[in-house]
Amino acid sequence: MQLTTKRFVIRKSLIGQNTIITFTNKKGETYTYDHDAIYSANQEKFETMECFQKYGNYTNSNNIPAFARHLQIK
Repeated sequence: MQLTTKRFVIRKSLIGQNTIITFTNKKGETYTYDHDAIYSANQEKFETMECFQKYGNYTNSNNIPAFARHLQIK
């Protein structure tokens, strides 16, 4: 599944859906990443975040977080 958004997002509802996400930030920079690959590599980090527990997602409107940049799809 392909998804286009305005921000980096990891959502509980997308886990296991094989989703490739592309987002463009406010500066016009476009990033593409494999949702499940980033979640799997950082599962413990996401599961301990208050926002992920409370709202079921993690977002960043400016960039792919530093801990996930090595998994960006060029």
